[in-house]
Amino acid sequence: MKTVMSDKTREGSLSTDDTPSGSSAVMPVTADTVIEVDDVNFAYVKGKDVLRDISMQINKGQVTAFIGPSGCGKSTLLRCLNRMNDLIPTAQITKGEIRILGTDIYDPQVDVIELRKHVGMVFQKYNPFPKSIYENVAFGLRIQGIKNKATLDEAVERSLKLAGLWEEVKDRLDSSGLGLSGGQQQRLCIARTIAVQPKIVLMDEPCSALDPISTTIIEELITQLKDEFTIVIVTHNMQQATRVSDRTAYFYLGELIEMNDTIKIFNNPSRKETEDYVSGRFG
Repeated sequence: MKTVMSDKTREGSLSTDDTPSGSSAVMPVTADTVIEVDDVNFAYVKGKDVLRDISMQINKGQVTAFIGPSGCGKSTLLRCLNRMNDLIPTAQITKGEIRILGTDIYDPQVDVIELRKHVGMVFQKYNPFPKSIYENVAFGLRIQGIKNKATLDEAVERSLKLAGLWEEVKDRLDSSGLGLSGGQQQRLCIARTIAVQPKIVLMDEPCSALDPISTTIIEELITQLKDEFTIVIVTHNMQQATRVSDRTAYFYLGELIEMNDTIKIFNNPSRKETEDYVSGRFG
């Protein structure tokens, strides 16, 4: 079985932020690069690519935001990063490669289950299991065969603390996760995701179903979590992108229009299409 993750250094460069207008600005591949999307096309149905010529690099310890109007391909690309689109029988990458720490994750030898241990996902709609708070967080660890109670206890506490939920639930760990508020349930799902210590956490509009107070808590949490995880977030909320992300990628009609430091995307974008979108003149 091919190793899905390694810590080997990557050398060379695909592109730089000096890419001429008309191309997608991307970062050079360095030792810190954990995700490389290299000239990728993707289709849900053969002959109808919904992503076209996507190239980008995402570095360790950063929050990268995918923005763009509905149907632009940002969630589709996010789901390509841990092969969630494999659940659709006709879906396929029709060109290019996606590499995580140098491994082509669509190589037939890659174990998809192993991949998803390293690339966790938090969905738009919080989805705790009908289990206790404790068992929600311990679920992935038990799947991995961890049975030692002290080990599980430590991991559950640590994950709930990282998710900013420990103080709120420490006295009711045996209560159902479904009894928590919406914002708490989403943080529980984050705790469940990070309990298995992934290298990358994907978030597909994690605040879209939450109230403003819960959204603020999740955003603060994202900023803290990047010290331990590389995070990619899809958001329709451009203000949220400015608050939480280091890099932002703007998509439109299946193409990556521009990717750069978030402050540049919102204050001095290179492409007029990007400027029109982030200024509210489009979308």
